[in-house]
Amino acid sequence: MRYDLEKTLLNKITTLPQLKAHMAEWQNQGKKVVFTNGVFDLLHLGHITYMVKAAELGDKLIIGLNADASVKRLKGESRPINDQNNRAALLAALFFVDAVILFEEDTPRELITSLLPDVLVKGADYTVDQIAGAAEVLANGGEVKTITLVNGYSSTSIINRIKVQNEVKG
Repeated sequence: MRYDLEKTLLNKITTLPQLKAHMAEWQNQGKKVVFTNGVFDLLHLGHITYMVKAAELGDKLIIGLNADASVKRLKGESRPINDQNNRAALLAALFFVDAVILFEEDTPRELITSLLPDVLVKGADYTVDQIAGAAEVLANGGEVKTITLVNGYSSTSIINRIKVQNEVKG
């Protein structure tokens, strides 16, 4: 089977009005919509495991992706390693991801409040009261879930290992 890159991947990368229309259609079909977010700079096993567990909590998985300017504010001037277009395309390539939407703010609170998914998911390194948009999702009758992260995996730790290896070789 051949894949048309534009049709298969890029159609999953969406705008807020398009995503709201998709969500309305999915929910009218009785589908449970799950939302999670992150930087997803260097995609690794920890990310994949986390997203699969999030996808298992419903029928459709939306990924809110920090835009480049947001990543720089949160992680520093040297980040992201991969720009937002590359990160979005990699996420869209995952079969269990149904939509990817970029957001410019430091947290996705505005986006979550606008979408009001059925299930909001973050890593268990957050408590529910620390999760942006949790209060709004709960007030709308939705659920907020946390997922245990896979130890030893983070983009920052991978970047630091690369830096150390380069210094040793240098």
